[in-house]
Amino acid sequence: QVGFVESGGGLVQPGGSLRLSCAASEKITSIYKIAWYRQAPGKQRELVATISNESRTTYKYSVQGRFTISKNNAENTVYLQMNSLKPEDTAVYYCNTYPNVQSWGQGTQVTVSS
Repeated sequence: QVGFVESGGGLVQPGGSLRLSCAASEKITSIYKIAWYRQAPGKQRELVATISNESRTTYKYSVQGRFTISKNNAENTVYLQMNSLKPEDTAVYYCNTYPNVQSWGQGTQVTVSS
């Protein structure tokens, strides 16, 4: 099973930006799709964005235009650039395969608050 390690979260004010990183344990070029997910307190985990092995991307409607998913194949790393952050973006963010997931990593906490 491929493993993922997320990083880059933190506390940011509304309107701020963060860049999350996801390091994979194997070559991401061999993975059909990788996704960022998030889980807010008391809510179910939800899909935020996906990127395919051909770099095609999809986004949850509420983050379109604010978030950008990208990857660096040479570094086996997937990124999530988050701009214009809102309090409702507060959650633990995870990366994993899509649509079938592997074991979940620890995630990285993103808190948007003034």
